[in-house]
Amino acid sequence: MKQESLEILRELSMMQGISGFEHEIKDYMRSQMEGLAGFSQDNLGSLICQKPGTAEGPRIMIPAHMDEIGFLVKDIDKSGCLRFAPIGGWLDQVLLAHEVTVQTRGGDLPGLIGCQPPHLMPKEKREKIIKRKTMFVDIGAEDKEEARKMGVRVGDPIVPRQRFTHLENEKYLVGKAWDDRVGCALIIELMKELQNIRHPNTVYAVGTVQEEVGTRGAETSADMVDPDFCIALDVGLATDVPGVEDEPEIALGKGPVLYMTDAGTISHRKFRDYVLDLAEELDLPHQVGLIEGGATDARAIQLHSKGVASVVFGIPTRYIHSHAGIIHADDYDAMLQLLVEIIQSLDGKSADEILDR
Repeated sequence: MKQESLEILRELSMMQGISGFEHEIKDYMRSQMEGLAGFSQDNLGSLICQKPGTAEGPRIMIPAHMDEIGFLVKDIDKSGCLRFAPIGGWLDQVLLAHEVTVQTRGGDLPGLIGCQPPHLMPKEKREKIIKRKTMFVDIGAEDKEEARKMGVRVGDPIVPRQRFTHLENEKYLVGKAWDDRVGCALIIELMKELQNIRHPNTVYAVGTVQEEVGTRGAETSADMVDPDFCIALDVGLATDVPGVEDEPEIALGKGPVLYMTDAGTISHRKFRDYVLDLAEELDLPHQVGLIEGGATDARAIQLHSKGVASVVFGIPTRYIHSHAGIIHADDYDAMLQLLVEIIQSLDGKSADEILDR
């Protein structure tokens, strides 16, 4: 992996942007692509980057969502600790003892998710999963009044904190919010790659908002783009870990995953086959899978207007919807190469064949 790619992934992973608060990521993506594309945005804040090729159509939309899961301040306890509500899907058991950042209008506050000490719990309670509703964020305030003086208000975002690093094998990258900052990084690098490549179409790379709470930005941005095709970029569910015996293997380092379905999308049959044939012809590493739980931006985009031929790609990721995940550098590089090849080849003639026009 190029050093530039690592730096983009590091910076995006460390940024703070839960659903509805994606402005930092949007500003970064725009700064990285300044001069490479034309920009517009929908009224929810999705960033639309238009890269014309040698023909106006087909119009190819490539969305990746900018938001991450997190929390909002729900209440300030008399002790000065903060009760919180989830934004996006969390398992209660992954929350305790993790560091977070509380974003206030006056600045960021560090915090730690805590609960009643186990020594004070009856035995039957210690043996059960601690529920989120009994947890709180400790920001070091003496009481409710001091927490308010620190600038905390109900509705303030609370974001996980996690450093970017790698494991002993340096291709295993550890970071926060791979879901879906890895897709945002791919969009940035795709726009840079396309500067020196002729492509017979128009590409719309879109950083969408509020995917984790219902693919909202995908719907509004699709209204602006009016695409013929959609290649949704997201994370994939890696199953190459202990305890996942009943699922087909999706492994890190074996290539991006083309999903036949997710919980909201059935990949377009002819477009799916077109992409698979291209990957096999070029001997690019890839995997094929299904997602039975969880949908992507493609769910909303495929239903735009007369319908949009859509496929979903995922970068295999371990431990999604937690504070930290692991991806593999080779999967990222293979996805970027495949995207470039698709964009180079998808012209008006092939579009007509795929869409039976």
